[in-house]
Amino acid sequence: MTTTTLAVLVPLLPFLGAAAGLLLGRTAPGFVRPLAVLPSLAALALAVLVAVRQGGDHAVDAATELTPTGSIPIELALHIDGFAALVAVLVGVVASCVQIYSTGYLRDDPRYPSYAALVSLFTSAMLLVVYSGDLIVLLVGWEIMGICSYFLVGHYWETPEARAASIKAFLVTKLGDIPFLIGLFALATDAGSFRITKVLGAVASGGLDHPTLIALLLLAGVAGKSAQFPLHTWLPDAMAGPTPVSALIHAATMVAAGVYFIARLLPVFAASAAALVVLAVMAAVTMAGSGLAALAQDDIKRVLAYSTIGQLGYMTGALAVGDRGAAVFHLLAHGAFKALLFLAAGVIIHAAGTNSLAAMSRMKGLRARVPDAYWTMTVALLALAAIPPFSGFFSKEAVLGVAEHAATGHAENVPSSAGWIVLVAGLVTALLTAAYAMRLWLLAFRGHGAEAPDHGRQPIAMNAVLWVLAVPSLAFGLTTGLLPDWFDGHDLTPTLTTSMLGTGIALVGGIVTYGAWRHTTAMAARVPLGAVAAHPEGDAALVEAEAIASHAPAYGDVASAPDPADPGRLLLGPLHRHAAVGFHLDAVYAALFVRPVQAGATLVRFLDREVVDTYVRGAGELPRLLGAAVRRAQTGNVQTYVSALLAGTVVLAVAALLVATGA
Repeated sequence: MTTTTLAVLVPLLPFLGAAAGLLLGRTAPGFVRPLAVLPSLAALALAVLVAVRQGGDHAVDAATELTPTGSIPIELALHIDGFAALVAVLVGVVASCVQIYSTGYLRDDPRYPSYAALVSLFTSAMLLVVYSGDLIVLLVGWEIMGICSYFLVGHYWETPEARAASIKAFLVTKLGDIPFLIGLFALATDAGSFRITKVLGAVASGGLDHPTLIALLLLAGVAGKSAQFPLHTWLPDAMAGPTPVSALIHAATMVAAGVYFIARLLPVFAASAAALVVLAVMAAVTMAGSGLAALAQDDIKRVLAYSTIGQLGYMTGALAVGDRGAAVFHLLAHGAFKALLFLAAGVIIHAAGTNSLAAMSRMKGLRARVPDAYWTMTVALLALAAIPPFSGFFSKEAVLGVAEHAATGHAENVPSSAGWIVLVAGLVTALLTAAYAMRLWLLAFRGHGAEAPDHGRQPIAMNAVLWVLAVPSLAFGLTTGLLPDWFDGHDLTPTLTTSMLGTGIALVGGIVTYGAWRHTTAMAARVPLGAVAAHPEGDAALVEAEAIASHAPAYGDVASAPDPADPGRLLLGPLHRHAAVGFHLDAVYAALFVRPVQAGATLVRFLDREVVDTYVRGAGELPRLLGAAVRRAQTGNVQTYVSALLAGTVVLAVAALLVATGA
């Protein structure tokens, strides 16, 4: 088969698996798991074959007109360059791992058939985005992912948290999609086509009349889909969905789509220096803010959610300095270790038998209980913290390296201010990332909370997937010498300056966090839970320990109270309570948007009921009164009718006589 045929089959196979799974889920439940796993594995194999045939060389292009539009044509088009080939392999790997993992994680879930079908549809939509060479077809996959995320995040719809999270995810991403759609049409109008190759050709020839406006409109959609400031608030709440869904969304679909879109159309954004600066500021705020928020979270999945937001900030930061190679390289490395982190967290939750023990402050004795999750999560956290030789070190240093290159004025058509913004924010975030990674590891595996009931050993499918993902998390960065052909020939080898600086800062963050944990542990040991002990003036850790101890009765017994040895509280100090709630951004949105909309809805309801309905009721009241008057004349008495008839006849006769006399 030709490369084009193979590429068409890659998104088609998961789509067919989803359709078959929905049709046979109830009538033939024995086919559900094969229909979930086999199409994803087949799509992965074909994606690998497409990547090998493409080889990072010239892009594979094919197109056929979908329908005559009379103006700008819409085409079923493929555009597969090195970036698309590698990202498709990532999607296939993560989707296959999630489907295999889910066979164990959700083995007793009655809604597993619909869940598996939606995951397959989600995968198909992302692969359509990756391979599409037409912006309208890309938009179809973009929107299908949005509706799939709505259903998957709300999988546990019995809980109010899941229902609220699914609605919030849908509305916030749609808020960004509206300007995104306008931007796509504006881009196609300027370029005269929706074909990506023709759009890029128009940019190269200076054919865009409104590059800044178009870039900013498109950035709104990217901010919503890839959870960048200020439209990132939906992603932490989306943790109410099943953990494998979180792994899929965070590692290879949905949030990766926005970053990939900018990478594919980077010349459009690079045509406007103002857009690059806006993108750099957005990335910087996202990175630093999410790092602080992650350091204050207690739920293990919310820590990882804010971590994803920050790592996506690294990717958009690399794009802001005009280097899509570093951005996609970090996208690939992050996809492997973030999928591993979420799936390992799922093993921990599965071992506890309940989502309620996702709170790290209540974890105890998990290292011995879940050894596979312990070792693989350790690998993933080291990759997240960018410690060499793990994959995150190479990809994150690639981002810092291109930022330093732009900051010193060596990047063509990129403002040096954008480089400095990304570089400084990236180094600060490296410190915060290492800090919250160390905190997560300490609280999850060396915590002093309540030991959860033992729910037995996890299914082998779940543990096997962890070790599969541990391989790229450890070794993917070592392939930098093999990848330049797929990355426009860019050298991804870390530079000495940023490598030493970034690694040193990460080590400082980890060591300081470990020291803070030791300090808070010692302070907590001096304060028995349920009692308040004297403490030195100004000792914040001891004050926090006493505050937790004073609330111990709320947890039923001392053993189940939160672990007071939380280094995040000591490190953040008074900032902790603000960071724990995402710096009150949801409250700001409620004040600026939700409450005014609710007030407007209340006004409209009042006008509808008290004004419009009054006229409607009045219009019906007059005929009703006339009808009542006429009804009174209908007595049913024949004599009355005859009398009325005679009286009417006399009146008519008199009237006729008067008329005749007058004439």
